Amino acid sequence: MKIPRIAYAAYGFALFVIVLDQLTKAWIMGGLDLRELGHIQVLSPLFNLTWVENRGVSFGLFGDGSGRWALSAFSIAVAGVLGWWALKADRRLLITAIGLVMGGALGNVIDRIRFGYVVDFLDFSGPHFFLGSMKINFPWIFNVADSAICIGVVLLILDSVRAEQEAKVGLAAEKS
Repeated sequence: MKIPRIAYAAYGFALFVIVLDQLTKAWIMGGLDLRELGHIQVLSPLFNLTWVENRGVSFGLFGDGSGRWALSAFSIAVAGVLGWWALKADRRLLITAIGLVMGGALGNVIDRIRFGYVVDFLDFSGPHFFLGSMKINFPWIFNVADSAICIGVVLLILDSVRAEQEAKVGLAAEKS
């Protein structure tokens, strides 16, 4: 089976995310010793580095750690399906989205297998804004892989909307 050239872009994005994710985590763990320090003020209160061992899924859901292997297997399966999808995809935005989600999923799987938890450290929980009288802040601490997954999902949605609009324009052009 011949792999289309555009699919290599998805795999390249995935590899880039994995490498960046693992390098930043190695820096956080080894270079900064954030695990021992627990918290480093960077641009307080806007941005800080905070050590979190996420034993669940994104943003700490299912955080008791009991699903370590099931979550790992699920993430690997998702990455496999995305890798297969990349073989069929023909739009650049879709390829980018697939690569980001695939790389983010695998970056977190590496942690889950190695440590039993995912290393999270990007902390934007300090700033808040008011919606009427309600104070709202971003309470989650995350990592590069989580960011890639979120951006990739947004791009998947954007690509889907664009493809739907293009299909409608194409149908309208055919009718006229």
